[in-house]
Amino acid sequence: MANLPALPALEKKWLSFFIALAVLVNFSGLFVTIMAPDAAIYAAISKNMLLRNNYWELFLEGNDWLDKPHFPFWVTALFFKVFGVHTWSYKLPGILFVMLGAWYTWRFAREQFNETIAWWSVFIFLTAEHIILSNNDVRAEPFLSGLIMAAIYHFYKATVPKGFGHLVAGSFFAACAAMTKGPFTLIPIGGAVIVHLVLCKQWKQLFHLKWVAAVILTFIFLFPELYSLWYQFDAHPEKVVFGQTGVSGIRFFFWDSQFGRFMNTGPIKGSGDVFFFVHTLLWAFLPWSLLMYYALFRKIKTTWKKDPQQPVEFYTLGGSLLLLLIFSFSRFQLPHYANIIFPLLAIITAQYLPVLPTKAIRFFTITQYIILVVSVLLMIALQVFYQPAMPFWGLAVVIVVLPGLLFFLPRWLHTTKFKLLLYRCGLGIIILNLYLNWFFYPDLLHYQASSEAAFYLNKNFPDSAVVSLDPLPSALEFYVHNSFIKKDTATVKASSPRTQHGLWYLSQQDLTLLQQHNYRYEILKAWDYFHVTRLTLSFINKNTRTRELRKQYLIRVLPY
Repeated sequence: MANLPALPALEKKWLSFFIALAVLVNFSGLFVTIMAPDAAIYAAISKNMLLRNNYWELFLEGNDWLDKPHFPFWVTALFFKVFGVHTWSYKLPGILFVMLGAWYTWRFAREQFNETIAWWSVFIFLTAEHIILSNNDVRAEPFLSGLIMAAIYHFYKATVPKGFGHLVAGSFFAACAAMTKGPFTLIPIGGAVIVHLVLCKQWKQLFHLKWVAAVILTFIFLFPELYSLWYQFDAHPEKVVFGQTGVSGIRFFFWDSQFGRFMNTGPIKGSGDVFFFVHTLLWAFLPWSLLMYYALFRKIKTTWKKDPQQPVEFYTLGGSLLLLLIFSFSRFQLPHYANIIFPLLAIITAQYLPVLPTKAIRFFTITQYIILVVSVLLMIALQVFYQPAMPFWGLAVVIVVLPGLLFFLPRWLHTTKFKLLLYRCGLGIIILNLYLNWFFYPDLLHYQASSEAAFYLNKNFPDSAVVSLDPLPSALEFYVHNSFIKKDTATVKASSPRTQHGLWYLSQQDLTLLQQHNYRYEILKAWDYFHVTRLTLSFINKNTRTRELRKQYLIRVLPY
């Protein structure tokens, strides 16, 4: 594969065009309202960091928050400080880290294989379905997609003579990854290097003292995180965290935050399925998932048989397979966890595209056409059943112009039928996600009542504080411009109605509770509410949607 011919000039131009479209679709959700709960929690914590001018401690709803490390909050707070607190300034840093991951994916694949595989690796990575979804619903994983690939690349470069600068860079990116989601993020980084050196029998490299230096450097770069945790929690054992005192933030970082979850011994429990990521990747890595599984199998098989015709590269196999195995046997599993190894899976997939045997090409021609047709039908089904508002320009771009490329490509792009199908599959995913980010999600987020309430408050009551009884008010906390006060139902039951007044945001159930305790109030505004990250067929169908909706209210509690 290292001797594959370079991409023809015309095809390289078209592939560059499709990669540009892939970049566009990853930025297309930049202005879509932030989704609750997780992304809105990240946004609210970053906002609080800026407003408090306190970059050592994390707060949510006025309380100490111990769940994730600081790095994404530091970066986001910096963007807030420079650009202001906006939806786009929250999402932008995460997307830029994904682009960093794409850049290092290209560099790594080009040096290990060739430029053709490098470009295809980037195209596959940026059009993987869950990467695009995660760049709309930004959490920690977009940061990790870039940081982990950067660390692997620099540690690979550190294996050559005079690679100390790369060793420092790799240690820095590894530390940043650990400060994003915990020490488990070092597994794909260390696994990539160790597995490669072991399989290549590079024992001198494996036991070189420079890796001791890498460990020391990583711990040095981790110091800001460890100090922050000590400052907020270990130095204050009297704080109540997870319902108990004496909680160590440093212990939580090194054990409970991730390894405790995997073994189900930490304060946050989960239930695992050993095949969870097998079936999750089937949709999360679309439209490339079946090709990826084939390539991963071929990679394992040729490694086992020590095929001399294959390039000697095991970083991608070690980094991806090791983490997938650990995730699969853990008890705490979420779909977006796998995103962090998508750059590695993209390289593995691209590596085997040029050498697919004839029988495999016939099989994948059928499956890829099915995936392409399903992608288009899904968009049509959403338009028919959900019926989001869609301006004419959107109809023209997403329904007419871009789909037109699917049919006219054979005339413009002179290449093999199978490669043409791959372009069409990538374009199909791009069209689907432009539709989602430009029309479906903006309409869907109108049913996220907490953010809608914040927009209404900012416009009509810009100088008034708001009290929230919502158990998940993070979107309200982030978007509201004025003071935010979180209370629970126990406060309502324990307080006298005569001491309470002001603007309150609450549910129908909470409103009934106020009535039972003789509160006087007037309803200012009501919103239809649905948990937008848990879609159901009944909600998607406009004719049955009302049965899935609940009411959320903004009221004014009146003094006696």
